[in-house]
Amino acid sequence: MGVRAMDGQPYHHFFVKPQLTFHRRYEALRAFFVEDRPVPEIAAQFGYKPTALKVMISRFHTQFRQGSVPPFLSLTVEEGHPASSDVKT
Repeated sequence: MGVRAMDGQPYHHFFVKPQLTFHRRYEALRAFFVEDRPVPEIAAQFGYKPTALKVMISRFHTQFRQGSVPPFLSLTVEEGHPASSDVKT
């Protein structure tokens, strides 16, 4: 028998409506790459402009190809921490 959440609603919202910047970025990229959803739909769900999401997708492609830490796993300057795009995974 599988494990079930006692009250699925708060858990559902945690994944569907993430509040933290990195979590939102991860879920948006996941929706694009894993669920193959359209950019405008994903952007609307996670509060991004479609052009901003396309930039995130492009940066992810570039960083991933270079073997760098994906953007949702590193802290950014805008959040008060230096970016670590040169860190290899």
